[in-house]
Amino acid sequence: MLRFVPGIIFLLLSVSACRNNTVTNQKDIDPDAVFFDYIIRGDEDDSNVTLYLQFRIGGSNGYSVTLKDPAKVELDGELISVDSAKLTGAYYEIQKPAESFAGKHTITFTDFNKKVYAEEFEYKPFSMATELDDVSREDLVFDLEGLDKEDYLHVSLTDTSFASRDIVELDTVRDGKLIIPAHKLRNVVDGPITLLLSKETQKVIKNGIHGRITVRYGLKREFELSTQ
Repeated sequence: MLRFVPGIIFLLLSVSACRNNTVTNQKDIDPDAVFFDYIIRGDEDDSNVTLYLQFRIGGSNGYSVTLKDPAKVELDGELISVDSAKLTGAYYEIQKPAESFAGKHTITFTDFNKKVYAEEFEYKPFSMATELDDVSREDLVFDLEGLDKEDYLHVSLTDTSFASRDIVELDTVRDGKLIIPAHKLRNVVDGPITLLLSKETQKVIKNGIHGRITVRYGLKREFELSTQ
């Protein structure tokens, strides 16, 4: 079982509830209940990558925590400022240019006693090499770059009909090829198609604190599906 260091309780200034924004005195906070939730998200059409970090009491859906100086959180040495919203409570957010963000980065958390906890993650965007225009109902083969030899993507293929069944599944990519077999297209109607591909990786934080780092990336394509 992961344990939370006792000294971490001193980093807390206040806790605001996600649902009602109430404030809890720090003496009521159980340090073992603090959950670190780091989310890194980007997509092909966005010029920025967004890091969204929260510290919560009572698990991933609990009360949000605001850090009190000298407690802080940084990305690659750059301080991340706190913000808040009515529904989500306190959060720490920073955006970085997508064109230069691929690679390894470090989120550094410093507690009240200036003890440092560093967590590394890798941001790996992928791309599609296949050109799409009018697509027939044969097997759909998409050539992708930037993925592992065997990888997994969330696939969403939707048409414009409310009556048909869309394709929504987790699929395997081998050697850069994603294949949607022809038989899966039987319930999709001809016409405009929207294809969404996304990858999500999650790493459990084990460095004296408990939580998770989630990295998400996706791309979108639109094309015409026909029987021709």
